Amino acid sequence: MANAQPVIVWFRDDLRLSDHPALHEAASRGAPVVGLYVRDEQGRALKSPAARPLGGATRWWLAQSLRALSNSFEAIGGRLVLRTGPAASVIAAVARETNAGAVFWNDIAQAPHQAIAGDVESALASDGVDSEIFPGDLLVEPKSIRNKDNRGLRVFTPFWRRVQGLGDPPKPLPAPKRLTSISGIASEALDDWQLEPIRPDWAGGLRETWTPGEAAAQARLKAFLGDGVHAYTDDRDRPDRDGTSRLSPHLRFGEISPRQLWHAARFAAAEHPRSAGDIDKFLSELGWREFCRHLLFDVPDLADRNLQQHFDAFPWKRDARALKAWQRSLTGYPIVDAGMRELWHTGVMHNRVRMVVASFLVKHLLIDWRAGEQWFWDTLVDADAGSNPANWQWVAGSGADAAPYFRVFNPILQGEKFDPDGGYVRRWVPELAQLSNDLIHQPWTATPIELASAGVELGKTYPQPIVDHKQGRERALAAYAKIRRSN
Repeated sequence: MANAQPVIVWFRDDLRLSDHPALHEAASRGAPVVGLYVRDEQGRALKSPAARPLGGATRWWLAQSLRALSNSFEAIGGRLVLRTGPAASVIAAVARETNAGAVFWNDIAQAPHQAIAGDVESALASDGVDSEIFPGDLLVEPKSIRNKDNRGLRVFTPFWRRVQGLGDPPKPLPAPKRLTSISGIASEALDDWQLEPIRPDWAGGLRETWTPGEAAAQARLKAFLGDGVHAYTDDRDRPDRDGTSRLSPHLRFGEISPRQLWHAARFAAAEHPRSAGDIDKFLSELGWREFCRHLLFDVPDLADRNLQQHFDAFPWKRDARALKAWQRSLTGYPIVDAGMRELWHTGVMHNRVRMVVASFLVKHLLIDWRAGEQWFWDTLVDADAGSNPANWQWVAGSGADAAPYFRVFNPILQGEKFDPDGGYVRRWVPELAQLSNDLIHQPWTATPIELASAGVELGKTYPQPIVDHKQGRERALAAYAKIRRSN
């Protein structure tokens, strides 16, 4: 096999060596392997297919993840090549340069990614180069779970029941122990891609919070299943506790696969039967990610249009001032402002708080969910093309498995219930730290003496609420009633 033609492995949202079906198959051939990552952001300008451009936070993560992947490649004798341009022409060019016999990649069941992959396949075929596509992004392919009308399911519980009914997904594949590479292939410098912010450098909090890469993802999974999962069902709703897996950005970039999470969790449940309920809850969160990806397969424009068409008539308000106050953590509601500050500093927000923050924008302020979705897309390190719009539409009431629109989260009660000692607010809104527990979620109810003793001056050191909760709720319900009447 020494003279065998090289095989190119095209990496996309699967920046790992283990449980990478395309890489595993390429390595098993015994031929030289060329790892290739293509930065294709030109599709829209060229009127060809294009995936949604990354936001600022995900661009930062991508840079770190590519560095980690490149180092992992070098450690086993391989090399990761970086190129920029339309994927079809770039991959065909690299195939010619290396005299590659085949190009392998893992499928991404999203319309733009599949359109791009189709172009790549055609370009390679015209040059007589084989291509092979492998499943690697999901537990179950979308075409395996359809209703009698051959559509995907729109309600989570029966969807997840169907997924579980199919049994365990295939076991994860090991990483190659050694690769044969070829020299002399030109690669662009990652720093030249300017994925990381410089002026200003706003990524200090991201660097402080995260270590991207496959090794960090595996370490995080091991730590979570070894300790954190044992109180997951209760603690996952408490932003003042470290009760979540914090695996979402690693999963977003494919530094760890859904199959690896599934099998590791099932093994942990067998080892610790008392934690089986918590592990089932954790797996259902993985199931929600799967549900959103399947939904995106059927609805490629999920981030742009209401899944429920009657919401097209919803009377959204254009309020740039209120939107900016929400973005800048100046709503006057401590749990909301704490969440927005956590997001800006760390690139994530606790899931319970995400729901409160989203509900506040959509319902208290009557601002279109798409404005919030776009802000999250730019600021979340785990911004996912399926989960981000699906979750926003779920909160808005316009999506699949939709919560009723008339359920309006009360940010005061949510804070008191899930941050009862105010630890989360005190961390992210330290100007309120000296307020007592019964005031910290509603500082405007404090007496002047209480405010003064806590060093709080409403309207100066911390804003007054930009909308009254009761009035905001009534306005939201009136808007909902209006579209109900029109339908």
